[in-house]
Amino acid sequence: MSATATGSHGDAKGRYAEVNGLRMYYEVHGTGRPLVLLHGAYMTIEGMAPLLAPLAETRRVIAVELQGHGHTADVDRPLTYEGMADDTAALLRHLGIGRVDVVGYSMGGGAAIQLAIRHPALVGKLVPISASVRADGMHPELLGMIESITPEMFAGSPFEDAYQKAAPDPAAFPTLVEKLKALDVTPFAWPDDAIRAIAAPTLIVIGDADAIRPEHAVEMLRLRGGGVMGDLVGLPASQLAVLPGTHHLGILERAGWLVPMIEAFLDAPSETE
Repeated sequence: MSATATGSHGDAKGRYAEVNGLRMYYEVHGTGRPLVLLHGAYMTIEGMAPLLAPLAETRRVIAVELQGHGHTADVDRPLTYEGMADDTAALLRHLGIGRVDVVGYSMGGGAAIQLAIRHPALVGKLVPISASVRADGMHPELLGMIESITPEMFAGSPFEDAYQKAAPDPAAFPTLVEKLKALDVTPFAWPDDAIRAIAAPTLIVIGDADAIRPEHAVEMLRLRGGGVMGDLVGLPASQLAVLPGTHHLGILERAGWLVPMIEAFLDAPSETE
C-alpha cells in the first residue's frame, strides 16, 4: 500500500500510503519510541525541521503532510480537524503502530487534539502547540483578518515556495487557500466533556503573543485537570507552557526552549503507561 519516494530532505525517507482516499506523504526519522509530528496550515514537513531534527535524535518521528499540503494531493472533501485526525489514525494503522506520542503545531495541534478525542487508544501523550478547542480561543482580530486572505497575498512567501516545490499540482494552491479559510472561519466548539475525557496527558504550549488567547490556554489546562495547587494535591498529568516574547509564527523558532520541555514531558512516567 505504500511506495518509496524521494523525501523532501533529499533522502529516501519519504513514502506514500493510500489511506482514506488520500495518497498521504510521510517521512520517518530516527529510532526509538514513536512520535507523530503534525504541521501547521500552509506548511510542509520541511517547515517543522526546528522540532523534527532534535526530536528525531531520541525518537522515531513519523512526520506527516496532511490533506492538500506538501506532497499529499488534495481530494474532493473539505479540510476538517476531524478528517485530518482520521487520516493520521489510518496512517498509523497502515504502519502497524498501535500507540504514539503526538506533537502538533497550529492546525496540526487541532488535528492532534481530535486524534486524541476520536482515537484515544492511539495517543500516549499529547502536545498541542498554538492550538485551541473553540473558535473563540483565537483572538477576534485574527478571525477578521482571515476573511481577507487571498492566494495573491502569499506571492513570494516561504509558504507558497514550499507548496510549489512539493505539491503534485502546484496550480492547486488557490484551492488550498480557500479550504483553509473555510476551516478557519467555520465556528467550532468542541465539547468540554470531550476535552476532559482525553486520556492522554497533555502539554499545552502557546506563546504569550500567540494567535491563541492566554485565557483560553488556561481554560484548556483546567479542562485537562491542571490549574490546581500541586503542593497540596500533587502535580497533575497535564501542563501548560507559555513562552515569553513569542508570537504565533515565531514559536517554532523557540526550539531551544520547546524541545527540552517536550522531551521532559514525554519522558516522564505517567499512569497511562
